[in-house]
Amino acid sequence: MTPSIALRLNHALPAEHRERLLRVAREVRFPQGARMFEEGGRADRFWIVRDGTAALDLHVPGHQAPVVETLGSGDLVGWSWLYEPHVWQFGAETVIPMGAYEFDAVAVRLMCQDDAEFGRAIEHWVGRVLAHRLNAARARLVDLYGIYETKEAR
Repeated sequence: MTPSIALRLNHALPAEHRERLLRVAREVRFPQGARMFEEGGRADRFWIVRDGTAALDLHVPGHQAPVVETLGSGDLVGWSWLYEPHVWQFGAETVIPMGAYEFDAVAVRLMCQDDAEFGRAIEHWVGRVLAHRLNAARARLVDLYGIYETKEAR
């Protein structure tokens, strides 16, 4: 399942907020197979994919971590940086070499606190991404592990 175009940076934020956010970015490159972060680790940064792809995965005890979503150009990699306790809820690894804009989470959270309108826009965008990712993870786990339940069985 790929994210909706509406969740991608170019469509999710008004131009002035997008430009303000990108002013604090630094460009980074990851080789294929690079582990960006691990579930349970400290979420102190996030990325917007410029080119390439990253796969989000989820620890499932007794199983190889399944990929719950693959992200590409314009997609947000990481949402845990915005919400306390700032701990990654997924893991991420590059599928092919990837270029991204990298952001310092503390700096962006301070920008959100200093400008309520900017903060609301960022929180709305990241909240929509979060809802999408949780739904994608649920659907993927149901597909993989056959946790099917009908409405009548509830």
